[in-house]
Amino acid sequence: MDVISGLLDGPRAQGAFLLRSLLEPPWSLRIQDEAPLTLVALVRGHAWMMFDNAEPIRLDAGSVAITAGTDHYSVADSPETKPQIIIHPGQRCTTPDGFDLHEAMSLGVRSWGNSRTGSTVMLTGTYQFEGEVSRRLLAALPARLALDAAALDSPLVEILASEIVRDAPGQPAVLDRLLDLLLITTLRTWFNRPEANAPAWYRSHGDPIVGPAVRLLQHNPSHAWTIASLASEVGVSRATLARRFSDVMGEPPMTYLSSWRLTLAADLLKEPAATVTSVARALGYASPYALSAAFKRTRGISPIEHRRLSNSA
Repeated sequence: MDVISGLLDGPRAQGAFLLRSLLEPPWSLRIQDEAPLTLVALVRGHAWMMFDNAEPIRLDAGSVAITAGTDHYSVADSPETKPQIIIHPGQRCTTPDGFDLHEAMSLGVRSWGNSRTGSTVMLTGTYQFEGEVSRRLLAALPARLALDAAALDSPLVEILASEIVRDAPGQPAVLDRLLDLLLITTLRTWFNRPEANAPAWYRSHGDPIVGPAVRLLQHNPSHAWTIASLASEVGVSRATLARRFSDVMGEPPMTYLSSWRLTLAADLLKEPAATVTSVARALGYASPYALSAAFKRTRGISPIEHRRLSNSA
């Protein structure tokens, strides 16, 4: 498992919202659903994404855009077209004056729009990330990014377009995995671009010393790691590992491990069957008291309080 896979492995798409929109100009959607992460892919035609505090982005066939955060924005055939439809939380769609449009614009299996032969066909996938692991990924993303078909160089948009309208056993799981694949492919392509300013945990993947060290820590958080044992596994001296790790990651290896353990603990504690004792054991803490002390020192609340607040949210 590499770094991106590790960040996505827990809260992957599970019953994610997926929709194919068939649209004929003039059309304009105001997106106010406040989803943490949304992926938009153009199958046919073009679209403009307009933001309140940024330049508009044009999407053409094969383009993929990702928005991170809860800011509102618009998607339309032209920057001049006024919003005709409002997308609210829970994917409820209405006219600007509140008239419900869900049934009026339904066009069959996971399809919606104002024309069955729309010149623009757009796919939308919405993630509802809640895990702490996901927040590391979300924190690394710009509020918006877009790649054209040539940059993405992937058949996944067409594959997802053909699968989204199928109504077969297990199809939701198939669509979830395809959405994950398209997201990972887009992020991987984006982070490899100079303008992306990729986060340290992504840049570490290609480092011959730090990459293997990070993967060892991520894959085996319960191991009783020391600088010496980690350096031995990587095949370098303790001084070399400590210096190189801090240069690339911005923190020492054991600090990174402590943060990673607490990130995983925050997710595991939300599981109904989990206890502080079982989570402490799974993550290599000497006792539940050690986990509780580290958790409260770092996050300001106890693991029990964290679970109660998370489950009541």
